[in-house]
Amino acid sequence: MKIALSEADISRVIEMAWEDRTPFEAIEEIYGLNESQVIKLMRKHLKRTAFKNWRARVSGRTTKHRKIRGFDYGRGYCPTQYKQ
Repeated sequence: MKIALSEADISRVIEMAWEDRTPFEAIEEIYGLNESQVIKLMRKHLKRTAFKNWRARVSGRTTKHRKIRGFDYGRGYCPTQYKQ
């Protein structure tokens, strides 16, 4: 299934994927992209070394998967924190 995302949405997905505490499930809830689709998007839109660094960073990271995080609550943030 192909999901059409705007450039702003792609930028936000990439930003969320780099964040340590944003699980892949949150990206799926907001943008409809599962983990494998996020990986494909990152591979397509990042340079090779940036993609390798990102994969090394998120591989096995418990905070990127809700089921193995160890807590069910999210983190609060300031509404003006993110770019519009």
